[in-house]
Order: sequence, then C-alpha cells, then structure tokens
Amino acid sequence: MGFNVKPRIVVCIPAFEVDKTIAKVVVKAMEYADHVIVCDDGSEDLTGVIAERLDVKVIRHERRKGKGEAIRSLFKEALKLNPDIVVTLDSDGQHNPEEIPKLVEPILKGEAEYVIGSRLLKENQLPKYRMVGTKIINWLLKRKTGKKDVQSGFRAIRGEKLNLFLSHQSKGYGVEQEHLWIASKNNLKIKEVPITVTYKGLEKTSVKNPLSHGAELISEALRLIVEERPLLFIGLPGFLLILIGVALGAYLFWLFNLTRYFSIPVAIITLGTLTVGLTLTITALILYAIKRVAEKS
Repeated sequence: MGFNVKPRIVVCIPAFEVDKTIAKVVVKAMEYADHVIVCDDGSEDLTGVIAERLDVKVIRHERRKGKGEAIRSLFKEALKLNPDIVVTLDSDGQHNPEEIPKLVEPILKGEAEYVIGSRLLKENQLPKYRMVGTKIINWLLKRKTGKKDVQSGFRAIRGEKLNLFLSHQSKGYGVEQEHLWIASKNNLKIKEVPITVTYKGLEKTSVKNPLSHGAELISEALRLIVEERPLLFIGLPGFLLILIGVALGAYLFWLFNLTRYFSIPVAIITLGTLTVGLTLTITALILYAIKRVAEKS
C-alpha cells in the first residue's frame, strides 16, 4: 500500500569519530529528508560539534556504546517525528545519500516494507577481507533471509514497522543482520536494490580492526542461528555427547570388571563428556522454552 500524500522521511546516521566525512554525508542527506538525526556514539573528535553546526538533531552518547545502541537511540528519536519512512546510512562516506530515493521508492509503491541497499547487486570493488567476511555471513543467514547482502548499513524501513526493530540485542556492528532477521521473522515485505559503495580512502581512517570486526559479525550470525533453532544446534550435539559419555562409562565399568584396572583418563573423559552434554542439552531446552514464550507473547 503506497502513500497518498508526500511521505515524511527521516534519515538516521550513526557516527563515531568521522569528523572528516560527517558534514558531507549530512548535507547531502538533508536534500532528500524532512529530518536528519545523527547519533554521536562517544566520539572524541569533532564529529558531534560539526553535526550540531549543520542544524540537525544530534544525540550524544557520553561514551561509546556501539553501533547497535546508536541505531536504537536514533530509532527512538525518529519515532517522535511520526515518520512514514526511516532511512539509515553510514557516516563514513561509503554510501551515497543521492541514492536515498532508490531505497524509498519500493516503499512508496507498496512493494516493500524493508529495503536493503545491496552492494552485491552491482559491480562494487569491496576490499578482499570485506568480501570474504560478507560471503561467510551471507552464507550463514541466506537460508533464513534469502537476501544477498545481509550486512549493508544503507536501508529504508516503513515507519509503522519501526517499533519492531527496537528489540534487537546486538550492541555492535551485527545490528544490521539482526534487523534483517527480525524483518524476516515478522514476514515483512523485503526488497534489495542495487547501490554504489565507495571504500577508497576509507580504510586508512576506519576505526574497525578487520579481524575483530569480522569475528564480531560471524559470531552474531551464529548467535541468531542458534537462538532460532536451539534444539538442533545445541540440543542435538549435547544429546550425542551424552550418548558418548554413557558408552565411555559402560566401557570403563566393563574394563574394570574384566581387569580390575580403573582407567583414570577414561573416567575423566567420561565425566567431562557427560557434563558438557548435559549442560548443552539443558541450555537448549531453556532457550527453546524462552523462544516459545516470546513467540506466544
């Protein structure tokens, strides 16, 4: 369902120590939005000062809380403006605000409620480490989401659905993949549109360590998968470990009855296997119960 009147568009920009790029991103975004909101996530440079000079709403975190918390603060502030469409984009200049209309258009036409600006639908030159990490994460989540680019920070959301995304747990860079997960679980109409992305010159100023950044994103993807099906990914390994422990225990007693020799190494392995197996199984049951309660509520 489209819009009969001019939609109110709010652009949300999480920012951390990007004083070299924030002005350009904000000024360009203002051309396509009714309101622009910036969250300065504990920057120690001039990011927040520059944003305030541009006469846009700036939310200040006294200390760095992470991108996920910055997005949450932005969405809470955006809800006060009763937006029709909320757009998120990164503040380091990799996204082109002039492409905001491309993301907004499917929502205006009623074709989507959640739009991803995909870096993988065009010939973008992603750094090799980003491409490898992106492919791993996409492979992990594609079965659930069915989308190519689960990590892009350039997105548009129908305003009336914004409340759904305040429940995310990720405090860091995994927030985008969790938001896509939430959109999929709530059966929102999701669409990807091709965007251009620029990384040239950004790697030198990036505050993200590639290895720690990639590890964070992959661990977040695994968390989402495990929480979705805890009995399969935690309970089944736990049950198998219990079976192995029982078999080792039976072997230990058989060996003792046969030779009167009590094998300490086998006993330790048996105890450890049973303990880990029981822990995993109980954890899986608890997570499954929590998931069921959450779904019913």
